[in-house]
Amino acid sequence: MIKVIFMGTPDYADTILQALIDDNEIEVVAVYTQPDKPVGRKKILTPPPVKVTAEKNSIALYQPDRLRDELVVMELLKIECDYIVVAAYGQILPFAVLHHVPCINLHASILPQYRGASPIQQTLLNGDTETGVTAMLMEEGLDTGAILKIEKIKVSEDEMVEDLFDRLTSVAIDLTLDVVKNFTCYIPVAQNDAAATQCKKITKSDGAVSFDNARTLFNKYRAFTPWPGIYLESKLKLKKIVLEEIISHNKAGIILSIDKDSIVVGCQKGSIRVYRVQPESKKEMDILAYINGKRLHVADYLS
Repeated sequence: MIKVIFMGTPDYADTILQALIDDNEIEVVAVYTQPDKPVGRKKILTPPPVKVTAEKNSIALYQPDRLRDELVVMELLKIECDYIVVAAYGQILPFAVLHHVPCINLHASILPQYRGASPIQQTLLNGDTETGVTAMLMEEGLDTGAILKIEKIKVSEDEMVEDLFDRLTSVAIDLTLDVVKNFTCYIPVAQNDAAATQCKKITKSDGAVSFDNARTLFNKYRAFTPWPGIYLESKLKLKKIVLEEIISHNKAGIILSIDKDSIVVGCQKGSIRVYRVQPESKKEMDILAYINGKRLHVADYLS
């Protein structure tokens, strides 16, 4: 039986954890996850998904505030295991843990591309047609470890972040099981640091858009829906849009046509079709109700 310590926090990690638990060749001997956090307007203390699964399966659970604390490290090193599997844990592993047993990390990009916190969103922002999941050996640098195996998938030009997230999670599950069971079959290959790119943590301000380039605007919509969403300078949120075309040249924000359930809005390059919006501090509505309320017509500007 292969003994594994699992470290992870959100739904993505929870799905991988469940696959490890369900496999009859693997025993998850301990789970490390982030502390419970207040969620929502009422700040209700909520356990991370990984905690719920660990408790449901009676697996030893640890939620240290800082994994680097000496006592936390000493406690971990006493746990007998063959591997540590890490998926979106949210804490840096200290040197002693990294050298205790092989630490395998699953990163949702084709490394060394998109090291960092938001590889799936970055894939969509850049309009990439291919992405994947990388299994790597962890080291002290952020996503810099030697590569064990990469699984690649195609990305459609209108794929949304939630759909891509789900597909990459499925890939990560299969890849995790393969690498854990066949670890000795893989030869770690050092990353090409010269080719590395970085991506940052997404913030609410990243959702700001303008009508400069239709393709860029639509890729932001793909990457940032449902969170943080995309919104204009007026704080009007664009809740449902599609890319109309990328060739024409227009005045930014001009209404080019009004149809039975949508409008076409011009960008400096290209245009988008808008179906639903949400004004600041109001409920989401269809675009025709919005422009009728604002008395907007063709050749007016959506702002």
